[in-house]
Parts: sequence; C-alpha cells; structure tokens
Amino acid sequence: MHCMAGLFDFTHAIVRTPGASVVNGLREGAGADPSFSGLLIEHITYVAALRGAGLEVDVLDPLDVFPDSVFVEDVALTFAQGAILLNPGANSRRGEVAHIIAALKYRFSTVLTLAEGFADGGDVLTMVDRVVIGLSARTDLIGAQALVRAIAQLGLRAVIAHTPRGVLHFKTGCSLIDAETVLAVPAMRDCPEFKGLRVIETAEGEAAAANVLGIGDHVLIGDSFTRTRDRIEALGIATIALPVREIGKIDAGLSCMSLRWSKLDD
Repeated sequence: MHCMAGLFDFTHAIVRTPGASVVNGLREGAGADPSFSGLLIEHITYVAALRGAGLEVDVLDPLDVFPDSVFVEDVALTFAQGAILLNPGANSRRGEVAHIIAALKYRFSTVLTLAEGFADGGDVLTMVDRVVIGLSARTDLIGAQALVRAIAQLGLRAVIAHTPRGVLHFKTGCSLIDAETVLAVPAMRDCPEFKGLRVIETAEGEAAAANVLGIGDHVLIGDSFTRTRDRIEALGIATIALPVREIGKIDAGLSCMSLRWSKLDD
C-alpha cells in the first residue's frame, strides 16, 4: 500500500467556473440565495490562491444546467495514482459526472468508475495512511464499499466511517490541517478514525469553519472564522483567509470547489 506522503504538496487542480444557476444550488435549510457576482468573485479569489500556491489549475467551463457543478469534488476523486468517477447521492447532480470525464482523462492514464451505489467526494477525507469514506445522506454503504474497492485498485487503503447526524458531509465537519492534526466540529471530535491524532475543535458559532483546505504549508480558511483561524495559527500553522460568505449560503466550503493531486515523478 502506498502512503500519502507529502499530503498537501499538490501540483495540479481542476475547477469549474460557476454558472448563473449556482444561486439555485442545493442547501439543507432556508436562507437567502447567494449573490452570483459575489460568488463568482469568491471563486476567482479561490483559483488565484491555488495558483499562488504553485498549482497548475485547469478551469472548466460553467454548466448552467447543473447548479451545483462548481463543486467538482463531489463527482470525482483524484490521487497521484489515478482518478475515480463517483456517483453523487443527489439526483440533480448525477448528470455532472459525464462532464468531468474528458478533463480527467486528459490528466490521468487511469480513470476508474464507481461500480454501484452512491458516493460524494465531500464524504471522502484523505489522510496520511488511509482514505476515510463517511456514510451520509449522499453516500450509502453500497457506494462506500464500491469506493473502497476502487481505491484499492490504485494501491491505497480506505475505511468506512459514520458521519454524525446533522453533518451534511463527512468533510463538512472535519478537515486535516497537517499530517497529525484534524480540525473538527464538536460532534466529530471523538470519531474513532481520529484516534492517535491531535484534534482541535472549531470555535463556538463557527461550525462552518471545519471545511478548510491544506495546500503546501498553508491552510485556506474562510475569512469570517477568526477565532478558529487563531486556534490553527496557535499551532504554528500558517493560514490564508478567503471569502466564503456567498458559497456558504449553499452549504459549501473550500475543499469542494477543486480536485487536487500531486503528479508522480516520471
């Protein structure tokens, strides 16, 4: 089995420009629609941060027919060893998968498919020695088991976990911020998958801060989550604050807007 050494040393990413329909994206609760112009600015800032960190970023055209298609992480997984096409649990998103295939085949010689069931990339947390797949309303057991088998084809090990009730995706409630440290909402603090790791909790009222993104030596975090950001920086981990106000209105965070991987040396 391969170890995910250099976990955040990404070299490449794929993103998709949001279409105007993104304001109608899926969300769990009621609330104001995001501003399209504001969300577009947030996305541009996000892509600039990836490029500023040295990543080569492929920007795909918007797909107006699919409001949530900006969240490319839910329809595929990317590793140094290859890519896996997923099957999102929300019916309105399943057609998105066909539109990511060409971009993945351009970058990867190995592109696997999910044999059965449903799985969203937002439920998949890549750790140093394993990949954790959280069961949720969007990822079922059949899909998770099929994903374990697909990940094994890439030479990696995956395990299945339970996402606590009230947490949309596994990564809605937690993120890895370095090889030994997890940022988590209080409901996920005691997840058995985190045994042996340092766990820091999001600050009170900042549950949405749990979805951060490690890139190189930095952690990208929403700019309004100041107290959680302070907790991360207190560990000696540098952060970059990005605007996520509009994206957050459709239950999204920083990891879901890109597919990231490290190109293996030839």
